[in-house]
Amino acid sequence: MVFPQCHPGRTSSQRDRIRERHVPSLPDPRPPPHGQAAVLGPIASATSTARQTGDCDVRSERPRLSVIGTGYLGATHAVCMVELGYDVIGLDIDEAKIERLRAGEIPFFEPGLPELLAKHIDGGRLRFTTSYPEVAEFADVHFVCVGTPQRKGELAADMTYVDAAFSSLAPHLTRKVLVVGKSTVPAGTAARMESLLLDLAPNKDVELAWNPEFLREGFAVEDTLRPDRLVFGVHSAWAEQQLRAAFAPVLETGTPAVVTDFATAELVKVAANSFLATKISFINAMAEVCEVTGADVTKLAEAIGHDARIGRRFLNAGLGFGGGCLPKDIRAFIARAGELGVDQAVSFLREVDEINLRRRVRTVEIGLDLVDGSYHGTHVAVLGAAFKPNSDDVRDSPALDVAASIGRRGGTVVIYDPHAMQNARRMHPELTYVESLIEAVTGADVIMLLTEWDEFRAMSPERIGALVAHRNLVDGRNVLDPVQWRAAGWLYRALGRP
Repeated sequence: MVFPQCHPGRTSSQRDRIRERHVPSLPDPRPPPHGQAAVLGPIASATSTARQTGDCDVRSERPRLSVIGTGYLGATHAVCMVELGYDVIGLDIDEAKIERLRAGEIPFFEPGLPELLAKHIDGGRLRFTTSYPEVAEFADVHFVCVGTPQRKGELAADMTYVDAAFSSLAPHLTRKVLVVGKSTVPAGTAARMESLLLDLAPNKDVELAWNPEFLREGFAVEDTLRPDRLVFGVHSAWAEQQLRAAFAPVLETGTPAVVTDFATAELVKVAANSFLATKISFINAMAEVCEVTGADVTKLAEAIGHDARIGRRFLNAGLGFGGGCLPKDIRAFIARAGELGVDQAVSFLREVDEINLRRRVRTVEIGLDLVDGSYHGTHVAVLGAAFKPNSDDVRDSPALDVAASIGRRGGTVVIYDPHAMQNARRMHPELTYVESLIEAVTGADVIMLLTEWDEFRAMSPERIGALVAHRNLVDGRNVLDPVQWRAAGWLYRALGRP
């Protein structure tokens, strides 16, 4: 890639400092060919503590890392980077969260992560703090992993936490280090953070890079240790080298690294999420058509999925997507495109969002048909509260949204989820929660399967049928066999299926 020499909107002194840094310091800053490992030369032991403080602090050893923000992304990144062989310090301003992590407790459910945390806390290569001076002294590469939630009452992302993290870290950076943004942010954020670092950091050779995350909840450990790609948004060969050193074990397995500029790196994540959301909403739009034509959306998805240009993955019609990423990311993308004057380019994402929300309304309507048009006085067993299986995340959960809607319509909603009960109860204390599947379905007038946990997929229609008041079932995820359930006397309904 060609490293830019200046950026509009910066002062002449800022441009001069950046221009000096953009002179490549490596013979060849290009990434290695696809499938080949990056060649970085010998990497010293991760326990090495040698430091350089000159203007050319190009490290040949494995860097020490900090992770700013220890929520879902940050805690996962910190623990997994230690698993890859690095010394890591995690920072959060929430003292209670830090105390839990120090005690070896993960404050959320993610398969495989608690075991790795306990292993590395005991091993002494991972520690946690609330002190910015401590992380500045310790680390050579700082990963900023704070949240960018949707602004209340708006589409745009709330950048409060990103701004605070950079503003709090920068004044303590007294030697040349690399600060790496991993948070999902609107295009243009990285350039703004670079200017902030130059203004606030005592050492004006501090550099910025952007390295978006692509974690799937429930598979975050695997996605961190064995990602399908890495994206490095950099402005110098030195920054690229530092990132390659920080991900050396991953690159050595042949993981491709896409080296690009800030804006492209920022857009990669929102573009990927927008494409995924579009594919999910497309098949859900087809489900709407299937319902009025008598077609079966599962067979439709199977047929078009055989087309190699389309593929079968994520063509699973149902209740739609939720969580803390896809919904807010596409809305923030719409907002940012409007600010940039290209809102028409992503106007289709508004319909993607609307299709997704309509699935929740339709699920409530299907259940209503099974209880003679009124939820008043009915016992509705809701199976699932998390937005997806293998997670306890209830942010923008379609399952909880449907449950709350039924509760407002007078139904007695009884919820069971294998791991998300505590979070769900905090969000919707007005609903009823039980500790087992059997408790939830006993005496139910209708069962609504809304999160496709394996426990629910494995239900026996005969055994469950012996417990309910009426054999009515809404399969909100199209994961059960309608032939089997109907043969057992159930009135089975699903989204997009006859």
